[in-house]
Amino acid sequence: MSLSKRKLVIVGGVAGGMSAATRARRLAENWQIVVFERSGFVSYANCGLPYYVGREIEDEASLIVQTPESLKERFNLDIKILHEVTGINAQEKTITVTNLKTGESFAESYDELILSVGAKPIKPPLAGIDLPGIFTVRSIEEIRQIDNWITQFVERLADQNLERRPKAVVCGGGFIGIETAEQLQKRGFQVTLVDGRDHILAPLDGEMAEIVQQEMERHGIELLLNAKVLGFEAVGAGSDRQAASCLVKCENHEPLAADLVILGLGVKPDTALAKEAGIELGTTGGIVVDQYLATSKDSIWAVGDAIEVCQPLSGKNTLISLGGPANRQGRSVAENIVMKAQNQPQAQWKTYSGTFGTAILRVFRLAAASIGLNETTLRQSSSKENFQVIYLHPSHHAGYFPEAKRLDMKLIFHSQDGSILGAQIVGVEGVDKRIDIIATAVKAGLKITDLADLELAYAPPFGSAKDPINLAGMIGENILHGHCKQLLPQDLTAANDGKQVLFLDVRNHSERLRGTIDGSLHLPLHEIRQRINEIPKNIELVVFCQSGQRSYAAQRLLEQAGFQAKTLAGGYLTYKLSRQNKERNCRPSQASKTEPAQSVSKCAGANQTMLTSP
Repeated sequence: MSLSKRKLVIVGGVAGGMSAATRARRLAENWQIVVFERSGFVSYANCGLPYYVGREIEDEASLIVQTPESLKERFNLDIKILHEVTGINAQEKTITVTNLKTGESFAESYDELILSVGAKPIKPPLAGIDLPGIFTVRSIEEIRQIDNWITQFVERLADQNLERRPKAVVCGGGFIGIETAEQLQKRGFQVTLVDGRDHILAPLDGEMAEIVQQEMERHGIELLLNAKVLGFEAVGAGSDRQAASCLVKCENHEPLAADLVILGLGVKPDTALAKEAGIELGTTGGIVVDQYLATSKDSIWAVGDAIEVCQPLSGKNTLISLGGPANRQGRSVAENIVMKAQNQPQAQWKTYSGTFGTAILRVFRLAAASIGLNETTLRQSSSKENFQVIYLHPSHHAGYFPEAKRLDMKLIFHSQDGSILGAQIVGVEGVDKRIDIIATAVKAGLKITDLADLELAYAPPFGSAKDPINLAGMIGENILHGHCKQLLPQDLTAANDGKQVLFLDVRNHSERLRGTIDGSLHLPLHEIRQRINEIPKNIELVVFCQSGQRSYAAQRLLEQAGFQAKTLAGGYLTYKLSRQNKERNCRPSQASKTEPAQSVSKCAGANQTMLTSP
């Protein structure tokens, strides 16, 4: 179908804006497509910025995906960089644009307008936050500033004949903060990461984040948790503190001397332009769009980090800043604009159903990934009976094949219908494969039990006959069918009243020597049938092994023999991670080091522990 010539204007480039522009061109060759970008780069890999700081990406040019010239040549797009859109007149269908190089302002008309204005780094109004040496990581220009600062600092050290390791303070334990901390450590910095929460990586629950925290500490990064940043103080010329930038003042900790400070406190949607134009904003602060990505103003659409999206698993609107969804939104909105121009009925338009939030992060040797809702969120919004949690710690490929690495997995599913609500995976190898399978299953509406029947590729170097995904489905199936009764480590308390239980360790002797739960009774799985009379029947048993598989077998045996028994979900591995994370947050100094494996504190006195209902 031929299209009459129209003018599409896009505010902002990168993922959402450029996906929309190129898709629109493929569908409408005769349209005029203009993109205004206030920075000097319209198409670059902003997710790769931290890796240039550490020189894992050596050439800055590698970050630049397309230039205005290449986009003009390939797609006939009119790209205007260093042009800021400062106003929108929705009634007249015009925008006001300022050329940042000349200062000239002018009006530009449009038939359809797409806002891909993105998000901006959070910079709270703290004292000293604009001091030299304090940076955010959001654009190539900012990365250049960081790189220049580091170069000048190294030169000053050399001029003064000072031999000391430079100090960096990263404020915020989200994705950008952690990636930048890792890269600064690789570039030779002594790094301290500060976060006001009780663990890093908010999408993960504490016991899963603990694995990542220990990995960072093993590589020399100091963690200060529960330590809100209060402000920044300039270093006077006569100061005896060694800090090229400033002192970082934190809650519950003495000031930190910093040669470089990175603000990784998150981002917020850049909605000033939309708000001034009268476009509706949601309760999250993002731009409200409908299922077609149209805003409340006729012929104005929005995509990317600035919009409010639905989290399909919770049904709530939220803000999710990820490159993948922004790209898909850009493609969809371009198709809808073209179908609108063709007078196609809306039933044929592309709908955007929401964002699940699938994400992955590399931290030194580890990868940490998640999708959907975590347990913390669910406990705050739902009763405990509405969901179940499972843990497993399988090898990423066949255990008998060399270099098998452990995966730490947590899945959450609905107690009644088995729908998957969320997953978290941490490991050295195979994390990306498994989180993508689960993300696909969630999108397809598969249940936890469906995972048991997925036919996945198997050869010893790549997986197991029962892949970790299959195992997760089998555990979920056992729980839903009532075969497996479990207790979560986080449901244990140290109170003296309540229901008393006896922990039963069914591992072998050598495993127990490396650490156990204080006061537990030891009875290896292969000896239970012969020694079953040694187990008291007047108390509920919580059976544990290393990861949960043997304890499930023991629980089934004991339950059929007349005992009251539950298995400790995830076994001793998950229990230890849970305890270490809790103990970390009880220490006076949060700059803790990883504890030895055998050091696990008591749940309660002697061999008795209070139990709260799972």
